[in-house]
Amino acid sequence: QVQLVESGGGLVQVGGSLRFSCAASGRTGSGYAMGWFRQAPGKECEFVAGLNWSGGIIRYDDSVKGRFTISRDNTKNTGYLQMNSLKPEDTAVYYCAAELLYQDAGRDPGRYSYWGQGTQVTVSS
Repeated sequence: QVQLVESGGGLVQVGGSLRFSCAASGRTGSGYAMGWFRQAPGKECEFVAGLNWSGGIIRYDDSVKGRFTISRDNTKNTGYLQMNSLKPEDTAVYYCAAELLYQDAGRDPGRYSYWGQGTQVTVSS
């Protein structure tokens, strides 16, 4: 089992920045991929960014490329999502997710077994 606790998020104006942290605990020694997803009201959960254990595979949704950066510090078992140049369409509940022994960082939320509690991001215009 892996437990994920998110921090960060909140209310920001258009063009502003926010940073998420996702602290993992439990069976983290096995190695895990980490993903970030978001869900806006009335919409399905969508992939934002993913990073495998080694950091050799990084994926972004086209809507956030060049604005968001995913990273991780395996010594602290913590992942990060830096979000810059935020837009109103980035408003959503954001979730970090993890999957043990997953060598990729796929876009399918069904591929991840462990999820954070979700944190609201609201971008005001």
